[in-house]
Amino acid sequence: MKTNEGGLDRILRIIVGAALLLGVFFGSNFGMGWLNPWGWIGLVPLLTGLFGWCPLYAVLGIKTCPVKAKE
Repeated sequence: MKTNEGGLDRILRIIVGAALLLGVFFGSNFGMGWLNPWGWIGLVPLLTGLFGWCPLYAVLGIKTCPVKAKE
């Protein structure tokens, strides 16, 4: 499994995913608790940012990581 996310992409995914998860625990979740879908949705960008690999990017052939020059 090769990395297909660049540095900025990974950082933004981790921040957004963590913010969504923290919103479940500390924000106004309207009494939904663990049933709040935003927390579960936040796992996707968090995990893809931590691993550096996005399955949707792989399917679509997108790669945001810099290409290394061959010498």
